[in-house]
Amino acid sequence: MAAFASSPAASASSTGSGGSDPPLEAAAAPTAGASACPCPICLESFKDEAYLDTCFHSFCYKCICQWIRIVASKHDEPLSSVRCPLCKTENLSIIHAFDGESFERWYINQEPRKRRLSDAHELVSQFYNMEEITSNISGVQWFWEQKGYLRKKDWLETWIRREIQALTRDENVEAIVYHIHGVIGSFMKRLEKEHTSRRISPEKRREEFRALLSDAARPFLLSRTGRFVTEVELFLVSNLNMEAYNKLRVQRFRESSS
Repeated sequence: MAAFASSPAASASSTGSGGSDPPLEAAAAPTAGASACPCPICLESFKDEAYLDTCFHSFCYKCICQWIRIVASKHDEPLSSVRCPLCKTENLSIIHAFDGESFERWYINQEPRKRRLSDAHELVSQFYNMEEITSNISGVQWFWEQKGYLRKKDWLETWIRREIQALTRDENVEAIVYHIHGVIGSFMKRLEKEHTSRRISPEKRREEFRALLSDAARPFLLSRTGRFVTEVELFLVSNLNMEAYNKLRVQRFRESSS
């Protein structure tokens, strides 16, 4: 979600006061005889189509970055948001480089040095690029049959945060983490209340868990949702803290690479 490439709009960084936004025509004057074209700024075909995150109006990435730079130059203080040149809705970021599996997000107030992800996040990304591990089938079965989900899950939220940051390439994932962790928490609390009941089989419980988690994560993780669901399940089954589970993952990674 976060864009790590340099942006022509990089000078626009937190909210400020100053002059009014320039008219749309100031960003790029249309050429004579130009036909109606998709990008509202350059009036040409989209090049790296980008969307504003609230209104979802689309522009060329370079065009909207140039627009933000023009707007920023009219203010005394750095920007934290920018109004869409079409509908005047306030937006906090630009979404672009969407390829069907992932996308990048550049925040108006982004400071690149503060938003680089750590080596640990890069390692997590590598785990998701390797072949899916299915060697702990017995552990997964035990978890659902013996109600392993009743155990305390101290590290889950922190672990989910790191996974989402690595997969989206963005540090600012609190809303996503809150949503996904909340779905898991609500499901587990319901199971705790029903743990004496034998009306639902372990297989059904697992199936429902994976379906709920998939629905919660898919809008953000797209094609990597299935793998993320499997990794969440394996982390819960392991009952390890993040450091110990990381070592286990590194071992899996080495075995798959050998």
